Amino acid sequence: MSVIVSTARSRAHLNATGLHLARGGRPVLTGVDLTVSPGDRLGVVGENGRGKTTLLNVLAGTLTPDSGSVHRTGTLGVADQVIPAGDDRTVGDLIDIELAQVHAVLRALDEAALALAGERPGAGQDYATALAAAESIGAWDAERRVEISLEALNAVHDRARPLAGLSVGQRYRIRLACLLGAGYDLLLLDEPTNHLDADGLDHLTARLRAHPGGVVLVSHDRALLSDVVTSVLDLDPASDGRPRVYGGGYAGFREGSRAERERWESAYRDQQDERRRLAQDLSAAQNRLSTGWRPEKGTGKHTRATRAPALVRAVHRRREELESHALDVPPPPMRFQPPRLEAIPGAVLLRADEVTVADRIATPRSVLLRSGDRLVVTGPNGSGKSTLLGVLAGTLTPGSGSVRRKRGARIGLLPQESPPPPGRRVMEVYDAAIARLVTAGALAEADRVGLGQLGLLPSSATRRPVSELSTGQRRRLDLAVMLAARPHVVLLDEPTNHLSMTLVEELTEALGATGAAVVLAGHDRQLLRDTAAWPRLEA
Repeated sequence: MSVIVSTARSRAHLNATGLHLARGGRPVLTGVDLTVSPGDRLGVVGENGRGKTTLLNVLAGTLTPDSGSVHRTGTLGVADQVIPAGDDRTVGDLIDIELAQVHAVLRALDEAALALAGERPGAGQDYATALAAAESIGAWDAERRVEISLEALNAVHDRARPLAGLSVGQRYRIRLACLLGAGYDLLLLDEPTNHLDADGLDHLTARLRAHPGGVVLVSHDRALLSDVVTSVLDLDPASDGRPRVYGGGYAGFREGSRAERERWESAYRDQQDERRRLAQDLSAAQNRLSTGWRPEKGTGKHTRATRAPALVRAVHRRREELESHALDVPPPPMRFQPPRLEAIPGAVLLRADEVTVADRIATPRSVLLRSGDRLVVTGPNGSGKSTLLGVLAGTLTPGSGSVRRKRGARIGLLPQESPPPPGRRVMEVYDAAIARLVTAGALAEADRVGLGQLGLLPSSATRRPVSELSTGQRRRLDLAVMLAARPHVVLLDEPTNHLSMTLVEELTEALGATGAAVVLAGHDRQLLRDTAAWPRLEA
């Protein structure tokens, strides 16, 4: 692998070709190609475990791939997900580290000015070069830019504060503020929205859009990707097993990846159909061999003898055609298939009047839901959104007010976090949950939905203990159990947590079309945009 780094300013450039890396024998990066120039803002997306953070480490030069090359021209700023606290470093130490380039440029300019004043030979050119370098990054204004970003990101200003006494989020915001103000040519950012409030998100978005250099941005924040990126690298493999780069920003990625998936599904169906046709031809030839060569009564032995070899040859030919048919298109990714959620026309499914919960919901809240109703519960953390959904679902008892639910109406709740994993396998947990509903008469036997029908978990995962699932897979199991109960009222608390962007968009589309009543609470900005027409209730 080669890594070439130099100062470039307007010529800043990052190029990676043919990156491959495996860990423990498992491929992590497979044939990654990318190019980032000034003004380019590349979003990197993919399921958990696809190597997004690994790719940033390779681009930064802190990790060597098994093969491939990285060529980087320009100065580099990196924001990792975790910022070590160190032993005795302070906030000021971290700021000085990130502004080291700015300080070096200003020192070089001072030295060049002294040489110019001393009339040293060549000092004029040296001063012009140093001045251009300082101007290109706005070196004199860097400290002020950092202070502005510290304020906007709600980061700690006190330079004497020890880093060890700060949370991970506080340390991250300090480094991010420094990166946004330091004037780096290239920025590598890993999930930069994780620790930001609304004002911080707005500031980050504005600064990234205005950044004159190149940006590589790993994020699950669909709103940030939509607002910022000019292209998207999708590390989820396409039908050929390789990642794809889509132009046209996040909208171009959504359109391109959707078309790629449809082509993949079509090619896979075509191969499966052809294989079935060849298998049917072989079966028909074998049937003719076993029955067709026996002529009707009265036909002589000569006729049987002359027809049999031709039928045998036909069977061999059909078998060879089937065996030579290559299935070179792998199965496409699962597609979410929600069950049909029935409406109960005209009926009030759920009504909460003036409910409060001590220390959680101080101001009385009222909700009335019929089939097809939509509601978004908004508010800052700690305002009682989850509590309100718990009251509606019946898992919490209100301190005052009343809640009435229509007899026979099924209410499903997807909580914000998965419950502790039981010591059973996935399929056992799913089947037991549905069996309880059927036994209690809450769900008809005919309304059972198989776990595999939902397209949420691969068959390999359904045989594993729940404790071995990833956080995202457990979230998918929670969603499957809730939807398989065929609820008439769907309550979703932070439904985008730990789910892939593709699944979130499929879920959002399904929620908009269902006949059930839907209530969701969350902070996901893109989800709030996608449901902008839904009524709001401030918690």
